[in-house]
Amino acid sequence: MSTIRVRFHELDPYGHLNHAVYLHYFEQARVEMLDSIGFGLPRLAELGFHLVVVEVTVKFMTPATAGDEVAIVSNVVDVRPASSRWSQQMWRGDTLLATNDVRAAITDLSGRPTRAPKALAEAMTAI
Repeated sequence: MSTIRVRFHELDPYGHLNHAVYLHYFEQARVEMLDSIGFGLPRLAELGFHLVVVEVTVKFMTPATAGDEVAIVSNVVDVRPASSRWSQQMWRGDTLLATNDVRAAITDLSGRPTRAPKALAEAMTAI
């Protein structure tokens, strides 16, 4: 789980967290999760791989506002040979603010789809 405090400059004219910023928060949480299992983005690049987002679906329930501390829960829900699917939820206390479903492809450094390294697939399956 990642926690982030909403900053004033991230708000839209209505005082809500700008919709585009939600994607930044969700991405930060996924990157932190990869780091926690030993496969952060620099490590993946060293191994010759990238994890590339190919699809996102965000649903907004209740807005976050300045000063809110939000928690993002990330789960890997499906691991395939060359892709993965993630489910994420953003919470303020007990209130669900937004959900995000992400599909990510594994590519080589030139951007061609490839199979995930076995250790990465095993680590993601264990999350």
